[in-house]
Amino acid sequence: MSRDLSRPAAYMLRIDGTDQSHVDLDDPRRLEFDYVQRIAAGLDLAAPAGERLATIHVGGALMTLPRYLAATRPRSAQVVLEPDEELTAFVRTHLPLPQRSGIKVRPVGGREGIAQFRDDWADAVVLDAFSGSRVPAELTTVEFFTDVDRVLRAGGTFLINITDRGPFGYARRAVAALRAVFPQVIFSAEPSTMKGRRFGNVVLEASRAPLPVDQLARQAGAAPFPYRVVAGAALDTLIGGAAPFTDDDSDTSPTPPARTFGVG
Repeated sequence: MSRDLSRPAAYMLRIDGTDQSHVDLDDPRRLEFDYVQRIAAGLDLAAPAGERLATIHVGGALMTLPRYLAATRPRSAQVVLEPDEELTAFVRTHLPLPQRSGIKVRPVGGREGIAQFRDDWADAVVLDAFSGSRVPAELTTVEFFTDVDRVLRAGGTFLINITDRGPFGYARRAVAALRAVFPQVIFSAEPSTMKGRRFGNVVLEASRAPLPVDQLARQAGAAPFPYRVVAGAALDTLIGGAAPFTDDDSDTSPTPPARTFGVG
């Protein structure tokens, strides 16, 4: 972990040469990574401002989004599923969570952790979990997404961060799995990632209820690092005939090229 020299209480976590997480302890509303901003935008629109949002985070690292929600939606119940107990202990010691934050951390992986929740527990589930620089294969299958759907309340929001580049051989299959479970899906990425010029983050949002596509698209397009939002018929075209990932036919996300996400 290293300090962000531009701010005295900001830190960057790098694992296996990859920038994994950034947090500003003085201002948890300040989000450094563009994809985290896009996930936060989805959370912001998941309920009226300030309303509690029961949220499960698959993947914790420096707890950036849990801290953000604790600041923007106080008294929200939040559970973080983070199997790396050594990392969690380090964070608790050196970057402690705010008192009475409502954030609880369980030392389990995503599949096991989600399975432990009762039906209809969560208003939102956030999946941002990596093993090194790759998304584990078991977290993008129809079976796992079905269990997430079970845990979400009616109209709940599922937000996912994965990595790929156009033409999205991996992401198309992950989206196909997501659409096998959720009738409403949004795909978003930077234009250079869409065109295959850059390996980058792909943020997905899914729900059984209508999603605020137009509002998300306006916000994404106006961001310092704009994202393109794809939904509906345009997403049909993008995904084409991609086969959904299943537990019997799954894969990790691609290995990033050198110097991606701070590598090298």
